[in-house]
Amino acid sequence: MTDTADSAWVSLFSGGKDSSWALYRALEDGLPVERLVTVHPAGDSYMYHVPATDLARLAAESIDIPLLEIEPDDFGAGDVRDAGVQGDRELEPLEGALAELDDELDGGVAGLVAGAVESEFQTSRIEGLSDRLDAELFAPLWQRDPVDLAESMLDAGFEIRIVSVSAAGLDETWLGRRLDADALADLRELNAEYGVHVLGEGGEFETLVTDGPHMDRPIELDYVTDWDGTRGSIRIEDAWLG
Repeated sequence: MTDTADSAWVSLFSGGKDSSWALYRALEDGLPVERLVTVHPAGDSYMYHVPATDLARLAAESIDIPLLEIEPDDFGAGDVRDAGVQGDRELEPLEGALAELDDELDGGVAGLVAGAVESEFQTSRIEGLSDRLDAELFAPLWQRDPVDLAESMLDAGFEIRIVSVSAAGLDETWLGRRLDADALADLRELNAEYGVHVLGEGGEFETLVTDGPHMDRPIELDYVTDWDGTRGSIRIEDAWLG
C-alpha cells in the first residue's frame, strides 16, 4: 500500500453488508476515508444496491464520516436493452460527483473503497473509474470465499438485517431476519438446494448493517413487511440511532 498520510479516500457506501465490510476493513488498515458516497437509484439498478439506502445517512452519522448522497433519475431505465450500456449510463452520476470531490478534497481522491465480491460487471466499471481518477482501488471482498466473508463479518460483531428477498427458498420469514450463524447455516442449505448465493451476490437478498465495531451507535428500526408471494422487502416506518 502506498503512503496515505496526505491523501483522501472515498468509500462507495450503501449501508449494506458488503460496502460496510469494505469500509470497516479500510479503516482497520488505516486508510484515511474522508467521504462516504451513496447513490440512491430511483428504480432497479445494475450497478447499485437499492433497498434502504436512505438509512445510509444514519449509518454515516454513527460512523462519523461525512456522506455525499447522489440522487440521479432512473438512468433512463427501459430506454436501453444492452446491460453494458445501461451499466455505463448508471456510472455517470457517480463519476461526475467523484470528479467534483477530486477537485474539492486536499490532494484529490487518492483511492476508492468498494465492496464488490464476484460481479465482474460492477468491478470492471469501478476499476475503470478509479483509473480515470488516477486513484487506487481497495476491494477487500473481491474473489473471497463467501462463507469465509460472512463468518468474518459475524466474528467482527456486525449486526446485519435482511431487507429484501427475491429468490426461491427465501420466503417472507426472511424479511427483517438477522443474518447470524443460524441464518448462515440456512443459507448454506439453500445454496445447495436452490443455488442461493450465501452473500446474496446474485440479487437474491439485500441487507442493512445496523451495528458494528466501526459504528458509535446502532440503527434501530420500526418496519412492516411487503410480500407479493414470491419476493418482498421491509418498509421502514421509523429509524433512529440508539
